[in-house]
Order: sequence, then C-alpha cells, then structure tokens
Amino acid sequence: MKPSVNKRLEKATFGAGSFWELEEALRTVPGVVHTEVGYMGGHAPNPTHQEVCSGRTGHAEVVQVTFDPQQVSYDQLLQVFWRSHDPTHTDSLGNAIGSPYRSVVFFHHNEQRLMAETTKENWQQSPEFSGRQIMTAILPADTLYRAEEYHQQYLLKRGEAGCRTN
Repeated sequence: MKPSVNKRLEKATFGAGSFWELEEALRTVPGVVHTEVGYMGGHAPNPTHQEVCSGRTGHAEVVQVTFDPQQVSYDQLLQVFWRSHDPTHTDSLGNAIGSPYRSVVFFHHNEQRLMAETTKENWQQSPEFSGRQIMTAILPADTLYRAEEYHQQYLLKRGEAGCRTN
C-alpha cells in the first residue's frame, strides 16, 4: 500500500464474516492506503479474538480501510464489500458462525450512511437477491479495537493473497 500525498484521507469500516478475506479484497483496491482488522460494535473494552469469538462482547470482526477519495470512492469500496459475501445471512457467513461474523457497514459520517443505505437497497432489488432479504446492518462507527498482530494481513503473510476474484 502506497502512502498518499492527499492529506484528506477517509476511513471505511465493514464486517462480512471472518475479516481475513475481506481485508485481502479491500487491501488490493487502488486508492486504499491502509487496512486494519479489528473488532467494533460491542460493549467490552479491548476485547481479544477469543472473547469476540465467544459472542459475549457483541463485537463484529471488521476491516477498517483508510483510503484516498481522490483515487477510490466510498461507493467503489461498498461494491467490493457487497460482492465479497452473502449479505442475506444473519450471524453466519460461510464457515464463520455467530454474531461476530455478521454483515455490517459502520459509517463514519452521514454521507457514508446514505450511500450504504442506497447501495443496500440497490443490491436488494437486484436479481441476485430476488426473494432473499439482505440482513446487513448499517450502524454508526465507534471504537475500533485492533485485532492481534497475527490477524493483520493474515492471508498475505501466509502466501494466500491474490486468490480472490472479487
């Protein structure tokens, strides 16, 4: 990820199951200058992965992206998010089961909220989701608790980066 000369970087935060695959999909988007995986949306301060996975903290596994809006739009990041998972499931995405793995967009300002709501509605009306309700929550961002270091860029570190087609 290359540093940007733009001083007006923005953040976007998404949860779509386990954070590893979503981080890889977002990390490689041109204009994304940094990704960080962690936990958001719960009630316990400084949760560990084990605590979050227990479902008792209320947190979701998320990817927080720092991006240059002159190079990539929030809408483009939302499209990667929507394509990266099946948002019709509640508390389970793929092999990840439980509330930490829910589909969620955490917005950082009102423009992001409106765009997330609009894209959710557009995807809901697409033939791909005909007859199935999109369950993705759209919530205000709060504190990101950074996941343990071994989770950061996990697929890249294991040599499994670049396998996604999204």
